[in-house]
Amino acid sequence: MTKPAPLAASRSRPSRGRAAAPLVVIERRGAVTHLRLNRPAKRNALSDALVAELQAAFANLPEAVHAVVLSGEGPHFSAGLDLAELGEHGIAEGMMHSRMWHAAFERIEFGRVPVIAALRGAVVGGGLELASAAHIRIAERSTFFALPEGQRGLFVGGGGSARIPRLIGAARMADMMLTGRVYGAEEGVAIGLAQYVVDDGQGLTQAFALAEKVAANAPLSNFAVMHALPRIAGMSRDDGLFTESLMAAIAQGDDGAKDRMRDFLAGKGAKVRRS
Repeated sequence: MTKPAPLAASRSRPSRGRAAAPLVVIERRGAVTHLRLNRPAKRNALSDALVAELQAAFANLPEAVHAVVLSGEGPHFSAGLDLAELGEHGIAEGMMHSRMWHAAFERIEFGRVPVIAALRGAVVGGGLELASAAHIRIAERSTFFALPEGQRGLFVGGGGSARIPRLIGAARMADMMLTGRVYGAEEGVAIGLAQYVVDDGQGLTQAFALAEKVAANAPLSNFAVMHALPRIAGMSRDDGLFTESLMAAIAQGDDGAKDRMRDFLAGKGAKVRRS
């Protein structure tokens, strides 16, 4: 497959008389958009400018895009918060900084299309908070997961305390933050930090294969999985079942869903087979 030319990033900043490289590189591959963190010299540390570009990219996805692949340039997905930028934030500034990250990552988790994260190398601190906002995570064998906030006198501020315990439980997250425990790729998949583990260099290949499959689904079904499923999981049993009935009725009443069912009943749809 020929690699497409990158589209213009969502923001640019002047640097010594010329435009700086985008912090998020955007590439379109049919119904799938690839967003790539682009600070490899900093192990893709998350600066405020990078997070703002990421938020803008998700806010401005073309209607024809039905899935996103999220990755990092170079050998690491993201080593987390850019500590050099954190500086001497006061309490109010720290609160606003955290809320800015929340808004950006909400765009990922509760946006319009599913997001598949291709992970490699460091997925640390804020990098893990970012990855946890994706819907599917693929870890290359080089991947390692960590939350070193306890050793740095910090606390997660990018939504990690709301998302990561849903993946691995509060006790495991506390262990990671208190002791600096590091999980490798296989361990990460075993406890729920990722759903797939692949050989080094195969993360993007797998991510695009899954993204193309996801993009072919009924858009309303994808939207229901992204938005209804996590909310139902947080409800009481009775409220969850009632919400499920509403969502099921909405999804199956969609004209696109009816066309898919007619095709399946006519023998045109693919049957479920063990791979």
